[in-house]
Amino acid sequence: MIFLFAGDDTKNKRFAYEKFVKSMPVGTESFLISRNDFDTVVIESFYSGSSLFSAKSAMIFQNIFEYEETRNFILDKLKLMEESANFFIFLEGKLNKPILDAFKKALPADRQVVPAMNIFELPKKKKEKYDNFLVANAFSRKDKLNMWICFREAMDRGVGMEEIIGVLFWKIKNMLITKNFSRFSESELKDFTSRLSYLLPKARKEGRDAESAFEQFLLKAF
Repeated sequence: MIFLFAGDDTKNKRFAYEKFVKSMPVGTESFLISRNDFDTVVIESFYSGSSLFSAKSAMIFQNIFEYEETRNFILDKLKLMEESANFFIFLEGKLNKPILDAFKKALPADRQVVPAMNIFELPKKKKEKYDNFLVANAFSRKDKLNMWICFREAMDRGVGMEEIIGVLFWKIKNMLITKNFSRFSESELKDFTSRLSYLLPKARKEGRDAESAFEQFLLKAF
């Protein structure tokens, strides 16, 4: 089954998405799919069969339609994903009409509305300021899924990595000062601050993509 959460109203889109995730059957196994780990073979295995570890699985994609190679593959497989017993969830920004029409075409008439199709658009004159603390707060809670979602949203909206890293560095330092070791040990927090302090300079010196380096740090932290 396919479920789409799209539009530039980030706040309401995230609220609807999180509400939906909580409503999924207990024991559903979730997998995050970004442009860096997009594997057609793995994706095909999910819509053609069931997970070996749980009754249902959920593949969560974000901003897949920004890239031609991933967009074309997904659009071609939407009908198969809809017919699968597993969940295929898409978190996207503002989508054009051809892509929305492709989703409607893949869905039966009774599923071309909420909860399968969820479109959230801001009024044209309204601008939503991004909360730079979202990534740091999710990190401190060890909420990997929402941390990654918030990070991708921040990058897609043009928030500087220096801003996100600065807030995250402050958050971790504050956890050390207040001796908040409920989710991370003191040595882990000290290691995080050390790595964050030179993460971007080191990546740029080595000619690596700075955004990917920071994303890897977040995803491998816990």
